[in-house]
Amino acid sequence: MIFGNGCWLQKEGYECFSPQQAYFVTKEENKVTICAPTGKINHRGDTLGGINLTLEITSPMPEVIRVKTFHHLGVKNQGPEFELEKKEYQPLEVSEDERTICITSGSLSLVITKDNWSMSYEREGEILTFSSGRDLAYMKTDWKGYAYDKGSEDAYMRQQLGLTVGELVYGLGERFTSFVKNGQSIDIWNEDGGTSTYQSYKNIPFYLTNRGYGVFVNHQEKVSFEVGTEQVSKVEFSVKGESLDYFLINGPTMKDALERYTTLTGKPALLPQWTFGLWLSTSFTTNYDEETVMSFIDGMEKRGIPLQVFHFDCFWMKEFHWSDFIWDSRVFPDPEGMLRRLNEKGIKVCVWINPYIGQESCLFNEGMEKGYLVHRGNQDVWQWDMWQPGMALVDFTNAEACKWFQEKLEVLLDMGVDCFKTDFGERIPVENIRYFDGSSPAKMHNYYAYLYNKVVFELLERKKGKGEAVLFARSATVGGQKFPVHWGGDCWSTYEAMAESLRGGLSLTMSGFGYWSHDIGGFENTSTADVYKRWAAFGLLSSHSRFHGSTSYRVPWAYDDEAVDVVRFFTKLKLEILPYLYSSSVITSRNGIPVMRSMVLEFQDDPVCLNLDRQYMLGEKLLVAPIFNDKGEANYYLPEGMWTNYLTGEVRQGGRFQKEQHDYLSIPLWVRNNSIVPVQEGAKNASDSFGDKLLLKVYGFQEEAKTVVYEKAKESLTVTIRRTGQKIVITSRGKKTYKIQFVNAELNTATGGKLEIKDGDSIITVENPLGEIICQ
Repeated sequence: MIFGNGCWLQKEGYECFSPQQAYFVTKEENKVTICAPTGKINHRGDTLGGINLTLEITSPMPEVIRVKTFHHLGVKNQGPEFELEKKEYQPLEVSEDERTICITSGSLSLVITKDNWSMSYEREGEILTFSSGRDLAYMKTDWKGYAYDKGSEDAYMRQQLGLTVGELVYGLGERFTSFVKNGQSIDIWNEDGGTSTYQSYKNIPFYLTNRGYGVFVNHQEKVSFEVGTEQVSKVEFSVKGESLDYFLINGPTMKDALERYTTLTGKPALLPQWTFGLWLSTSFTTNYDEETVMSFIDGMEKRGIPLQVFHFDCFWMKEFHWSDFIWDSRVFPDPEGMLRRLNEKGIKVCVWINPYIGQESCLFNEGMEKGYLVHRGNQDVWQWDMWQPGMALVDFTNAEACKWFQEKLEVLLDMGVDCFKTDFGERIPVENIRYFDGSSPAKMHNYYAYLYNKVVFELLERKKGKGEAVLFARSATVGGQKFPVHWGGDCWSTYEAMAESLRGGLSLTMSGFGYWSHDIGGFENTSTADVYKRWAAFGLLSSHSRFHGSTSYRVPWAYDDEAVDVVRFFTKLKLEILPYLYSSSVITSRNGIPVMRSMVLEFQDDPVCLNLDRQYMLGEKLLVAPIFNDKGEANYYLPEGMWTNYLTGEVRQGGRFQKEQHDYLSIPLWVRNNSIVPVQEGAKNASDSFGDKLLLKVYGFQEEAKTVVYEKAKESLTVTIRRTGQKIVITSRGKKTYKIQFVNAELNTATGGKLEIKDGDSIITVENPLGEIICQ
């Protein structure tokens, strides 16, 4: 929200009240409280009126400083609150002299000047960002003087934090606008607007900058960000009301800041290995029955395309009855038998749900009578006619309603369903609304998505076990990363939409989300065969891969024979690198660094990577550059160092842009130097144990390289390779049988033609280390 009129003026009728001095300072072991008048106190008479702001400064964990600013403390907090993992305040190191107060947590300090008010965030003496003058302010938008004050009705609290030369801002949720957020006005407000506008399904009030720090604004309601707009060298964030609460999170790297943010708000859950296989959907409004479903599954098998999950979209239930969680008997007369037959083919099943109860649903009267639906202020059930005629909304602030909702879904799990696509959750009303627990409707608008997905995910964890639950979710807010996977929503079937989707996904993973997916081939309309094939390569080299559309099927043979070849090739490629992907995901669940990550997150010090949004790192070691045109032209950047093409074995020096042609069975897929990439040979199913199919590919080996392979969340193999004089020694722990392949033509010369494999006390000497080495 823009309050000003240029550098010096406010908008007409607006007034700004900013701290002028730190008048009283109260220091406790883990909190500093400051009384900050917004007018200069020159004599006692100046204390008889006016606006004071109260600041509370704490630290929930080292390297994080929290600042809460209040105007009127007496405003009731209706909730809800984000479920933060770190709630206890840490001891602070506080020093004060006549001029300043310095509050330190780890290597991060907040320095406040007491007389000429300013706030400076510093990392070991280096200023990261700052505010001064009118930056921190209590704003009134209809100011006529104290006697005519409307209270909170026209009140906002804002902070402006400085950006230095060359500083760029990322994150703020899944945003389809420019990847770098400088110059954008962004409202944190979940909306169902597709992937081609400023609107977003997943709004997160957290941003990262390339200076290696993050800012998390701890508000569930609408937060307005002006990123280099109202003041071009500042990020402004504002909220309606009488208080502002934000955390500044230190790095020094962007990865460090992201890891701390997810420590505060929750780590992405560990996902079952099978989720990384191929998902296929019925699509949305297509006609389908069991015969259609089986024809798709059999068709994939006949064409040699390994399929892992089949998804039933909306019309597995009767039209107008969403959601009643009852199979439409007209097309699925024997759902239990069908699910059993799918299971016998090794297929997992996902079904579509949403949190809306249509008036025709058998659950409507039950939910209304028991008080499980959101009400209007006059006690009527809230209903509207968009999406489902007469639909109501489940009230997830009511514990009994949550239990009721879970019981309905549990029937499906017992029947043989494995997971749910939790669609919608964005169009949540705010006017004249009453929640069971008295929560603020303005705060519940965004927060509803968290409660909705939490209720479903916790049911799956209870039924399937931790590490075995998965959703396919569209809406999210802070903490939603704990309930993966999230997909990009409704995109068009064009190259432009493909690029929009990737921008959104990279912004989301810069906001604490560990995994991301998208509708391969696009959702709206039907893509050309050309777009479909290029999108298939991109989608099958994303963390999760699903074919899904709106009015047409997405099976590859609906496009052309070559599409079948492309889908087969890249599905098998994904299964091949599954040991690497799954092992990366285990690490993601522990540190919060996403599997699918932007180039700047991985190469923060490379200035070329600052703006790259059409390529990404898949885990720490693989670089993927999708093709976004019908000419097969790839334009991408390889950072400094040597890189090896995973598909061809070609070695290139990085530090420059690449331009080349690719057919449909190719994509730029590069491996960083000195990487060990665990893969499996001949895999046919994403659920299978890696067993003796495991192969460790060693790329551009230098002095030392290491990898850890995980299966079922447990470390199954750790291998370290070291150069020792004229020898290379391999030390392993865990799995006894595996293969090693050095993808490096200079290895023989460098080692005198010898390689030693050390397993416990035994050492095996290999005379020709090129090619495959079997370790037993």
